[in-house]
Amino acid sequence: MLIELKIKNYALIEKLEMQPSPVLNIITGETGAGKSIMLGAIGLLMGNRADSKLLFRQEEKCVIEGVFDISLYNLQEFFSSEDLDFDNQCILRREISPSGKSRAFVNDTPVTLDVLRKIGDNLMDIHSQHDTLQLGDTSYQLNILDVYAGNTSLDIYAGNLSYLKNYHESYRAYKKLESDYKKLTDQLAQAQKELDYHTFLLNELDEANLKEHEQEELEADLKQLENAEDIKMKLTQAVQYLTESEFNITSALKDTAQLISQLSSFSPKYEELRTRTESCMIELQDIAGELEDAERKTEADPARTEEVQERLNLIYTLQRKHQVPDIAGILEIQRDLEKKVGSVLNLDAAIASTQKKLEAAEKDVLKNAAKLSERRKASFGTFEKELYTLLAELGMPNARIVIQHNATPPTTTGTDEISILFSANKGAQPQSLIKAASGGEFSRLMLSIKYMLADKTALPTIVFDEIDTGISGEVAVKVGKMMKQMAQKHQIISISHLPQIAAQGDAHYFVYKEDREDRTISRVKQLTEQERINEIAHMIAGANPSANAYQSAKELLSL
Repeated sequence: MLIELKIKNYALIEKLEMQPSPVLNIITGETGAGKSIMLGAIGLLMGNRADSKLLFRQEEKCVIEGVFDISLYNLQEFFSSEDLDFDNQCILRREISPSGKSRAFVNDTPVTLDVLRKIGDNLMDIHSQHDTLQLGDTSYQLNILDVYAGNTSLDIYAGNLSYLKNYHESYRAYKKLESDYKKLTDQLAQAQKELDYHTFLLNELDEANLKEHEQEELEADLKQLENAEDIKMKLTQAVQYLTESEFNITSALKDTAQLISQLSSFSPKYEELRTRTESCMIELQDIAGELEDAERKTEADPARTEEVQERLNLIYTLQRKHQVPDIAGILEIQRDLEKKVGSVLNLDAAIASTQKKLEAAEKDVLKNAAKLSERRKASFGTFEKELYTLLAELGMPNARIVIQHNATPPTTTGTDEISILFSANKGAQPQSLIKAASGGEFSRLMLSIKYMLADKTALPTIVFDEIDTGISGEVAVKVGKMMKQMAQKHQIISISHLPQIAAQGDAHYFVYKEDREDRTISRVKQLTEQERINEIAHMIAGANPSANAYQSAKELLSL
């Protein structure tokens, strides 16, 4: 509910403040006085686009502020999701600077226009004669029927949230699984295209059975094998020098040690030298033994040489093929291929599992859709009858309302496609609203539907912008009474040009122009009881109302 509205420096409005009644508020005034300007300002508060050309004074910023009581709107979760502090009293503010820059605030916290628009949609419902054209949209019609049937979770104020909410949750889960299933099958299709090639490469590497340091060992072995004769000859010569020649080194060291031993009595130093000499002799004897062993093992082996060469050629070929410098790179590729080939098998399992879940989710969607559809169809008759009764009271006794229904595959709104068909004249075949209803008929249809929904949902503040266009007389009286009844549960602000409706208001605001020396400004004031009589008399008879007009005004106010 709108508690207070402030408009500063907007179009013809220098400064405006009003505290609407919680029930029915009527706004009247001459054409061009500024009623539509007020709506434009409210539209900015609801997130509409701003234009700095509409500033009253171009050098000052425009500020539009609305204070709302949102204690009954269940918006705590939304405020939390947008990281906004919740309070039962919510302040929306819009500022437009002379440069054209626009800023929006919720409870003094800066927000985007999208967030402001989402909150505004829950706080005010603005209807003009042009806006009623949305009634021709079938998705809007379906939402109306859901609210009427008590199904809706789109309307956060609905008493029973379960049916549409359950369907939406099951549908979201179904679409998520459907998307997951498609991704997996697309991955499998792509993987299968590459599977044969990857399998061939993997089998080739598996057969190669490469080891981490094999290449270095093979290259060392091949060098030994290719130079075996030369190595064996040199080893033989080395052994001869150490132990077998006439003047071999070990024998010479033995003789040297004996000579030094004979000198040990002359000085401890000689004993030390003898010990060192004997150590050298022992080390050389050990070296000679290892050389002899190496010489015995070194043999030319053409078969082994060929085997090593072939193995290395295989390794070099694989390195060139996979463009890596060593076996470690090949083994990394092998592990990657194992994952790719294995992933196909894993995808098969994942697809089977997801398909099973998808089938279960589809059953759940269809089950919830069937419940939703059943409740919708059960409401068709009462909806048609109640709407017909209201339209008859509003001067359309020959109106016919028919709800056309078609079953569809599951969508975001269920498995129902509906269209409200209408005819205003006797004998005319009902058609879609776009084809069958005139502007005035649209207005009465929308008003009747809002009236029907008033007892079923806590609507936000409703603003009617001359929705009474095209009606007069007794029908206008009935429209005013309908608004009066609606306002007992929902705050209504109605811009009207009909005295019959103006007389029903709990609060009556008059918009007028005031001429100054430099410019014209728009003002608004709440009328006293006598001022209301005067204004309604003017609405009945024009600038110079007669005594009868004043009497008629009093009678309208007393109804």
